[in-house]
Amino acid sequence: MKKTLIDFFEDSVKQYAGNTFLWEKTKDRFEPTTYAQAKDLVYRLGAGLVALGVKKGDNMALLSEGRNAWIIGELAMFYAGAANVPLSIKLEEANDLLFRLQHAEVKYIMVSGQQLKKIRSIINQLPLIEKIIVIDEQPVYEEKEIFIGEINKMGEDYLRKTPLDEFLAIGQSLQEDDYATITYTSGTTADPKGVILTHRNYTANVEQSLSCMDIDQSWRTFIILPLDHCFAHVVGFYIFMYKGASVATVQVGSTPMQTLKNIPVNIKEVKPYLILSVPALAKNFRKNIEQGIQAQGKAIVKIFNFALKTGYAYNGDGGDDKGRGWRFLLKPFVALFDKILFAKVRKNFGGELRFFIGGGALLDKDLQKFYYAIGMPMYQGYGLSEATPVISTNGPRRHLFGSSGVLVQPLDLKICDNDGKELPDGEKGEIVVRGENVMAGYWKNPVATAETVKDGWLYTGDMGYMKEGLLYVLGRFKSLLISSDGEKYSPEGIEEAMMEHLPVVDQLLLYNNQNPYTVAILVPNKEQLKKQLGHQADLSTEKEKEEAIKIIKDQLDRFRKGGDLSAMFPERWLPTTFAILPEPWTEQNGLVNSSLKVIRGKVEKRYAERIEYLYTSEGKNPFNLENMNSL
Repeated sequence: MKKTLIDFFEDSVKQYAGNTFLWEKTKDRFEPTTYAQAKDLVYRLGAGLVALGVKKGDNMALLSEGRNAWIIGELAMFYAGAANVPLSIKLEEANDLLFRLQHAEVKYIMVSGQQLKKIRSIINQLPLIEKIIVIDEQPVYEEKEIFIGEINKMGEDYLRKTPLDEFLAIGQSLQEDDYATITYTSGTTADPKGVILTHRNYTANVEQSLSCMDIDQSWRTFIILPLDHCFAHVVGFYIFMYKGASVATVQVGSTPMQTLKNIPVNIKEVKPYLILSVPALAKNFRKNIEQGIQAQGKAIVKIFNFALKTGYAYNGDGGDDKGRGWRFLLKPFVALFDKILFAKVRKNFGGELRFFIGGGALLDKDLQKFYYAIGMPMYQGYGLSEATPVISTNGPRRHLFGSSGVLVQPLDLKICDNDGKELPDGEKGEIVVRGENVMAGYWKNPVATAETVKDGWLYTGDMGYMKEGLLYVLGRFKSLLISSDGEKYSPEGIEEAMMEHLPVVDQLLLYNNQNPYTVAILVPNKEQLKKQLGHQADLSTEKEKEEAIKIIKDQLDRFRKGGDLSAMFPERWLPTTFAILPEPWTEQNGLVNSSLKVIRGKVEKRYAERIEYLYTSEGKNPFNLENMNSL
């Protein structure tokens, strides 16, 4: 039986017509949209797109904050036979946004009012664009722009004049291997890669994910994550859609900061059963909880900390470990603290939250223990866009802190060494998976596709091992930068370019392992520095050292916004600051191999303290004492 996202939606509309599918707050409260109402909205907009000229196989793009129009918009694209290129609102128009729209050969863009100015600033470089569909009404429309209300009217006219079956035939003609989305992920060089996900990739990953958790039509989720990411797609709304459950989105504020401020208020209003999270959010939530406790005075802080310690001791490493052996004695205390303290904390999350699912980068054990103790487990999962994305997850059925949980089913996984040879359980190597959730390939990039997918197996580039049926993810198998929200990027391209344009630097490595910003560790070329400072310089005075650091900083800043090399790489992967090291990396000190390649892992280990220092307020300033002393 064919399983496209349209088939899933149609089945849910038949089974759950009266259930609420979407919740949205535009004025003073969250308003429901049922499955039957959503179907009417999707049909109308989808028919409007057909009337506008959208053809089967066209690529459309969606650039908007999370809201009903996002979800309705994507489904409408499918009914018109198009694929969606979902775009992050964080993208800078100058390079990131422009590249994606050009590379994906996008013909139509659906955009929110807040994001419209980005499109307006680059539209003259996008000759393929036929129409810009604006979600929010504007006082003035520029060339090629049209209000979504007009498209809806066109859809109504189209459906009046055309038999419904003729319109529905377009969506029904989609097959499982037709493209649903092209999701861009940061690539090895300057250019991001477009991950092609088919309808079956999505529907398969929905089915696989549900092998690890049970939800039914009574469930509600509140999506905080950007909807453009496939984690939000699959676990945020398509799982819920498949089960007849409901999805709420954050109330869009007049500014991005206002939208952020709406999150804690909205959580209380929606009372979700499940929230998707990433480490950056988890840390934020914890900080807010702890600030709330501190505001109640020292006595409450002491009780809270004691209650946490008791919970940590009782829970052990979670799962089967919980309440085992002598820990059983702590049960009444845990129950008491839960009643007098933690239940009140949970009220701030609506009071009905069963658990979080954590995706993206690895969530540290401390955070997992914290949320588990307060009765809102944050179950760590693992995946990547190329796998649509879910590969494994902890969940109510089985969980262990520090692991990435059990594999979704059905899915094949093997751990391979450098030569692609399969390793036994417990041994570390590259995580390699095979299943219906593995992408169709990278858009217009056969070379990268062939390197990543071999004989149906996806080589993830992540290191891990299997033990007792649980997957443990250890980070990077190949050198990857991983930001705090889980996005990954290979640093080699940037490092090579920097070395080409940095005569005052001999060796350089970029580092970001789930941190707020990227940093560089570098070995300076002191002779070049002296030359640039003037022939008399010998880097002995404080003034000369400061000037030398400024030269390094200025040369690195050429890659940043406003610099002459600024369009080469995404801003977030450029170093915010750097550590100057006192000695070069050589074969003798074990930091370079026999072919003179830097051994990244050893350098990071040797200079772990310096790297950590770069994430302090003192270390973030490149004119810090450590850098001065290293020159």
